[in-house]
Amino acid sequence: MLPFLQSGPIGIRKESKDCIEENRQLGNPSTSVAEQVPVCPEPSEDWSKDQVKKSEKQEAACRHSRTSSITSNGSCASAGESPEKGKKGLIGILKSALKKKKDSKPLSENKFPDAAQHLIVLEKSLSIKSEEELKTSQQDIESVYEILKSKVFDILKDSVLLAAAKPDLLQQAVDALKEQEKEDQNHLSESLPDQNMQSRPRKWKEVWMATVKESVETRMKDTCRTPTTENLSTAGQNLLHMGRTMKEDLTVVVQLIKQLYPPEFNVCSTYAELYHNYFASQLKKTAESQLEDKDIYLLLSWVHNIYPNDIRKDRVLAKELEKVKLGSLLPSSLIKELEKKYLGSEEATVKNCLSRCLETEIQRWKKDQEPEKLDGHFHSELAILAIQLAAGKRTWSPGTELLILVSSSNPPFSYKDAFEDFKEKNKKQRFYKPILIANINNCRNFRDYAEKNIAEKDDDKVSILSTLSDIENSGFDVLLQQLFAQLKPIYKKFTENKWDSSDEIMNEIIKTTRKYISDFQTLNDPFYKAIIEKIHVHLVKEYIVRLLKRRVSLKSPAQQQNLAQNISKNAAALEAFCTNHGSQATWLNSALPKLAEIIRLQDSGAIKIEVATLATAYPDIRKRHLEAFLYIKANLTRGELKSILSYLADGAVSTPSGAPLFSNINVS
Repeated sequence: MLPFLQSGPIGIRKESKDCIEENRQLGNPSTSVAEQVPVCPEPSEDWSKDQVKKSEKQEAACRHSRTSSITSNGSCASAGESPEKGKKGLIGILKSALKKKKDSKPLSENKFPDAAQHLIVLEKSLSIKSEEELKTSQQDIESVYEILKSKVFDILKDSVLLAAAKPDLLQQAVDALKEQEKEDQNHLSESLPDQNMQSRPRKWKEVWMATVKESVETRMKDTCRTPTTENLSTAGQNLLHMGRTMKEDLTVVVQLIKQLYPPEFNVCSTYAELYHNYFASQLKKTAESQLEDKDIYLLLSWVHNIYPNDIRKDRVLAKELEKVKLGSLLPSSLIKELEKKYLGSEEATVKNCLSRCLETEIQRWKKDQEPEKLDGHFHSELAILAIQLAAGKRTWSPGTELLILVSSSNPPFSYKDAFEDFKEKNKKQRFYKPILIANINNCRNFRDYAEKNIAEKDDDKVSILSTLSDIENSGFDVLLQQLFAQLKPIYKKFTENKWDSSDEIMNEIIKTTRKYISDFQTLNDPFYKAIIEKIHVHLVKEYIVRLLKRRVSLKSPAQQQNLAQNISKNAAALEAFCTNHGSQATWLNSALPKLAEIIRLQDSGAIKIEVATLATAYPDIRKRHLEAFLYIKANLTRGELKSILSYLADGAVSTPSGAPLFSNINVS
């Protein structure tokens, strides 16, 4: 039996939809070649080897005696005809099978590799030919090879279209390609290649590379396949077509075509590089032409956003494309040129829009009206309006427009400067604090936008977040200023009374603080927790300040025990109050109890151990702080005091890490 191949698909060069439809209308793929062409036993490899070994004389004799030849009815003749005639019959069969007549049925699939193998066998038989016979046979074989090559590469050129519609046909074309590549490698590996095999290597793999390139370029140029999008320029429509085609075609390659080839063909990499290179070359031509602002924006969007995120990071393609290292669609120098051109026309528009937003907000502040509430929190629309406006005029960097608004480096558009100006000049307004709170809450929207949309390595992000922190802390300072001023004289009572009635003093501190905290509940949750932590730090710090004032000096252990007990009770009350109101500053909770324990202890060795634990928890404590605190323990000898102080100096002079406590306390 001599199996061949099905002829190539009809309409292969037509528009994709028509091509696929016509391929569906092909004849029954299981049709046997026996219905179309004569058959003959397949030439065996042993037969070819035997002929190579025989002499010309034996071959001549063999021509007269060989009994098998190809007959017109497809059976094997028993006498008279030479194997040369038989082989010409085989060539004829191949030609007939490969050339599809108008009225002939489509050949059976699964035959391309068989045809390739038969041709390889015939090639190898050339080594026994005379010079005249060799020339004739080579011409015959090459003519069939050209037909086979044309059929195979016509199919391979339309791999993307046929991968789903005719996968078996495509597989057979690939198998024929593999057979030829394998034979090329065998030929090149021979120490003394057959001189009659001048057609080797045939380099079908190189032809395949060129065919894939042609296919890619054809599909990327065929813009009519992508529906026209309203309000999109010709340049924009071309970008859309190329990007869509590349993504869809590579998806087919990864899911359906890659598996048909051996790994050494690097199918995904080959297709990806060709699509990328064509896309990049066309994008460069577009970038170097005269473009409107909207097309520059669109082009930069493809370079910075759509191509790297929607195509290269696509869930189907990402793994394969990571191996290829495709790079950017445009050279960095050209990108910068486009950015500069776009910025020149857009920055003024962005600044003007943001300036109008800010001016509207400032006028609202001056009206001294209570801000609106959203979910119980004072609210401002500035951030929302500014972000929406900026998004409508989006540049290549999401941080640019936000930096223009918030940073003081862009007067008169600076939100920070406008906030500071209001804060200083409008303290007598009725709704002064609610407006401050609304603006602190406003920072959260800006901060969330920056965190989500600006890359970590972008310098704008650091500048924006730093500016927002300045605005927030500036607002906190004003909101807490009055509370801290009221607490100061209350704290003085500890030293004035030498910690007598310390429980009453602490209750007064808590009562005063609670009254202010109720006003801060209109802050958004993150800011409410932040201001409660600031209050917690202040309450603990001010208590420590009183202990370091050198106003109390106790000689008897009993007096020290009593003071330690009062400090512990005050510390517990303070911790409970702050924790109940949402403070998460648990790092503060051990400060006062540890100081109380140092006062209670009488053994200098035990005191040293407690000092070490204190220094571990609060590495910003210094010798001057400890010396002022130990003034309370009047029964320590000068030698003991010196020993304790030197112990701290040796073990706790490293640079503090974490939140500061003692470093904010000045000791006179």
